[in-house]
Formats: sequence, C-alpha cells, structure tokens
Amino acid sequence: MGLNPGFLLGWIVLLQFIFTLVFSIQCYPLQPGGLIAFQALLLGLTDPYHVLHEIESNLEVILLLVFMVSAIFFMKNLLMVIFTKLLQRVKSKILLSLLFVISAAFLSAFLDALTVTAVLITVMVGFYHTFERSFKNNEINENEFEQVKSFLTDIMMHGAVGTALGGVCTIVGEPQNLLIADKAGWEFMEFFYKMAPVTMPVLLAGLICCVLIEKFKVFSYGHQMTDELRSKIIVNAEKVDAERTDMEKLHLVFEAMLGLCLIFALGLHLAPVGIIGLFLMVFLTAFKGITEEHQLGGAFKESLPFTSLLVIFFVVVAVINDQSLFTPVINLVLASSVDMQVPLFYLANGALSAISDNVFVATVYMNEIVLALENNVITENQFDRLAVAINTGTNLPSVATPNGQAAFLFLLTSSLAPLIGLSYLKMVYKALPYTIVLTLVGLACVIYFI
Repeated sequence: MGLNPGFLLGWIVLLQFIFTLVFSIQCYPLQPGGLIAFQALLLGLTDPYHVLHEIESNLEVILLLVFMVSAIFFMKNLLMVIFTKLLQRVKSKILLSLLFVISAAFLSAFLDALTVTAVLITVMVGFYHTFERSFKNNEINENEFEQVKSFLTDIMMHGAVGTALGGVCTIVGEPQNLLIADKAGWEFMEFFYKMAPVTMPVLLAGLICCVLIEKFKVFSYGHQMTDELRSKIIVNAEKVDAERTDMEKLHLVFEAMLGLCLIFALGLHLAPVGIIGLFLMVFLTAFKGITEEHQLGGAFKESLPFTSLLVIFFVVVAVINDQSLFTPVINLVLASSVDMQVPLFYLANGALSAISDNVFVATVYMNEIVLALENNVITENQFDRLAVAINTGTNLPSVATPNGQAAFLFLLTSSLAPLIGLSYLKMVYKALPYTIVLTLVGLACVIYFI
C-alpha cells in the first residue's frame, strides 16, 4: 500500500515554506510563502474554512502582534534610556550579555516573548542609528561600524534566547503555555511549580552557556565594543538628556507608570494580551498627546508585515493538520512504554517545533494526551508528566531555528535583521550552543526529575 499523495505533497509544501524562511533576508517570506500557501489551497491540501479556524484558534497571538507589539513603539524613549544607562554602566561584555539574558528571561516570564523581543529590537535599532549617523559623518570608519553591528548581533541573540528561557516558565510566557495550562487545569503558580524541576536547571545552564561562549569567543560571539565606540553612545545620551524638555521628562514618567501597570495586568492575566496591548496604546498616546492618525501609523510598521506572514503560516499549519503530517510520530510515541513516553514526547515536540509552529505542535500533542486520559490509556500522574514534557519540548529545543520560536521568527523578519546582517543561517549557527545545552539539560531533567 503506497503513501497518501496528500501526505507527500503536504511535506513538500512544508519544506518549500521553510526554504522561503531561510532566504528571508533576500526576500521577505510573505510573497513566496503566500504563493506556496495559495498553491496548497489550489491542490486541495486544506481549505479556507480550516485556515479561518486556525486563525480563530490563534486570535490572541494575532491581537498580541497587532496591538501589544505596536504599543511598545510608544515606550521606546523609556526603553532607550534604561538600556543606554545599562550600556554606559557595564563595560564587561560578558556581564552585559548575562544581564541581557536575565532581563529578557525575567520580562518574558511575566510578559510575552514577542513583546520582549519587540522591546529589544526597538532598543537595538536605536543604538544602530546612533552609530550609523557617526559613520555617515565620518566619525567612525567602516571597520568600526562592522564591529558595532557584530556587537549588537551578539547582544540581540543573547536577549532572544533569554525570552525562551523565561517564556517556558509561566502561563503567560508563550502562547502554547496558556493552552497547555488550560487543558491540564493548572493555575499560574501551579504551572510554575510543575515546570520548575526542568525550567530552573535549564535557566542556570543557559546563563552558564552565555558566559562560556562569550569568554571563549566561540560560535561567532565575543565581539567587543571599544571605549571610543562606547563613548558615542554616552555622548549621544548626554546630548539627548540635556535637550529633553520638562514635558518629555513627564512622558518618561507616564511610560514608566504604564510599564508597571502592564506587568501587573499581564502577570495577573486580567485580560487577553492583545486587549491589554490595545489599552496600553490608548493610554500611552492619550497621556503623550498623540492624537493624529498619521502619528499612530508608524507604530504598526513593525508588527503588521509579520502578522500577515503569521496568517500565511496558519495555512501551512492547516495543511499539516489536514494531511496528518505529524500523526506517524505521535502514534509511534504513544505506542512506547510509560517510562519512555516522557523523554520521547520531549524530543518529538522539540524536533517538530523546530520545523513547525510550537503552538500547533503543543495543540496536537495535548489533544492526544487528553484523549488518552479520557480513554484510560494513561494515568492522571502520567498526564501531568507528559504535559510538562510537551511544554518544555516545544519551548527549549525549538530555539534551534527561527521556525520554532515566534520571537525568533519575528526578529528574523524585523527591520533590525538586515541592518545588522542577521540571516536565517547565522541565527541557527549562533543559537546552536544554546540549542545543545538547553536540549540536553532539559532532557536530563524530564528523565530524572519529572
């Protein structure tokens, strides 16, 4: 009996889409990815109504991108001040990298990894333009400018990995975490405690990895910023501080107050993330006197292209679902022994999340174990263990590629990536040491501690 043609065509479509992501610097994936998605619809590998269902299921993620990421645009002045002060105070590249990982991890545990990534992108774009002006004014040469771009790439990658380290810990860290907690019936703190035997050792291992790769300058890390280049940031910051009006200082106070309100609202999950982002934008613009339509438009330039790409990705997810591309893997894992199921679920989730959408992978696997529990195939205790394996599996090994982590894909397709020369393959290479460490430590933890 031969394979289903739809199964083979589905894998071809998936691989074609991944190929477009690899070359996203040369061509934004929306156009080639959209044509591939349209091809899948014409071939009948899925239908528009299933695509609509996928969009409805992930509406919170879309609202997050449209409103929360856009709202951060109006907090960029405060963020620039904070991170500029950090760069001024900390001269050690190792310590600075560590602080970026820790900051991103902490924020991602209470916010969303995409939101934190948007913050980091905003800050790095600001630093880039500071040096770009110096380069254009012949204050720094081309080699120094390239050195700066490499330095910013290092810091940005550390921060991006930090979002994964923190995002795996809590319900609000990643979109799939909320889905897993909902099906498992876990509250905020219960989710944290269930994940802690894996997430805390992995966090420590990630921080150690950060220090080692910077110290030994491996995997294209270790680029330094000279005192002369650092002084450019300091001089620019002092100039901006001196020129800041009383009204602008008041705006910074408003931004800080609303930033605290944002952490409080998201930490307590008072409303869906996108709705919180919408009202954050309303309050920020109201308090800062931004009332004209064209003043609002710039905030959406970063988020809407990626939102469009994400909807195209949902077409591919619908193909994966309709053609049961991952079903053989799921059946194989469920057929294994009880002791082997936990590490196999972890590895299978990691592998599939690296080439697909981790929200989709988590959804598929959670649905399967809920069904297995209802049919008494697994026990309640085994269900909890598998849920931990699914959450950590979709969050940790998936840092291997931008496909697996929405925050990584957002970074890859952002305006910052081409400015600092951050390509798909470069991201994969620079994430590799973290991928190896996080995957192996996570695997050991799910085997021995779960």
